[in-house]
Amino acid sequence: MRLAFLTSLIPVARPDTGFEIANAAILSALREAGHDVVAIGFLRPGEIPADPAQAIVVAETDIENAVAPTARKLRWLSAAVRFGLPVASAKLRLAGAGRFVEAIRAHGPFDALVLNSVMLPGAFPELLGIAPCILVEHNIEHVSARQNAGHAGNPLLRRLYGREARLLERLERRLWGEARFIWTLAEEDRQALGLAYREKSCVLPLVSSDPVGTQSDDRCEPPIFDIGLIGTWTWGPNLIGLEWFLREIGPLLPADIRIAVAGRMPPELQASPNVRLVGRVPSAEGFLRSCRLVALSSRAGTGVQLKTIEAMQLGLPAVATTLSCRGFTELPANFTLADTAGDFARALMERVAAIRTGDRQRVDGAAFMKGQRAALANGLAQGLAAALG
Repeated sequence: MRLAFLTSLIPVARPDTGFEIANAAILSALREAGHDVVAIGFLRPGEIPADPAQAIVVAETDIENAVAPTARKLRWLSAAVRFGLPVASAKLRLAGAGRFVEAIRAHGPFDALVLNSVMLPGAFPELLGIAPCILVEHNIEHVSARQNAGHAGNPLLRRLYGREARLLERLERRLWGEARFIWTLAEEDRQALGLAYREKSCVLPLVSSDPVGTQSDDRCEPPIFDIGLIGTWTWGPNLIGLEWFLREIGPLLPADIRIAVAGRMPPELQASPNVRLVGRVPSAEGFLRSCRLVALSSRAGTGVQLKTIEAMQLGLPAVATTLSCRGFTELPANFTLADTAGDFARALMERVAAIRTGDRQRVDGAAFMKGQRAALANGLAQGLAAALG
């Protein structure tokens, strides 16, 4: 099939957010299945597509709230009010007005369009009339927005998130009905669609990258940190989990336990002396391997956690909340579930103590990777068959 993969962020050579890693995994699997796929969308300034020959960059723009100046945020909000759109869709409409839909038509025809999240069809509803459409629900967006509203301390932010939740729910429910098929990244999200969409949806199990963890990996340097956390902390649901860890779990840990937090984070984020904020890292795998174990502290959000997949496929031990492991019916033997701050801290201390004595608690991630890749290929095939009727 000839497909257009429509996305707010075209995959780059070194993706560093969960959204980008998921995009790259889906796009790569579609091409491995033999489909001719063109990625059409936007790119951060200065970045280069992973496959320039198969990418159409409509515009270079940075649509992340964390890096946007106040004037740009106000412009987005004004456009959202003017167009009656969620802010996330208004950003894309401003960035691609007069170019995005035109680029798709100019490079067509396509057998189907893969709508990578609801934000693009929210900004450009005419996409549904160009070709059969498959919707990728990375998260149930209106649920995430409602969670952000519930955790917002600022009354104005709470109102803005509430507005996003209402508009996103209306948009998502319309798109669920209009799309030929729906891919979710977690079974919990597929269940949230409701019985009406059970027959036109399936789950895409993801992999984050090519490397596979092994039970004994002597080529790695000794760990630098005891506990590692990695994620895109500028995204509201992720930040809720990180702040819970720093505020409630960190103070319960001994001062000699070394903790590192990697990934994009708000500039105002503060941490205790035994927590090192390392920011963006060149390799998620390299960072995770530099830690004795991984902390997965999600307390909000939908979809699947890419950081959980990374830990599993590298065979790393982890302490995780139940929400961090959504989408998985079975967990590796070196995972411990803990949903209270006290239980989480105790599990971390027990695992760190055992690892320091020489029990590395690593497992083989190869079987996990193989199963994920096979299930991903099957889910993609099911959706594409449905798109053709």
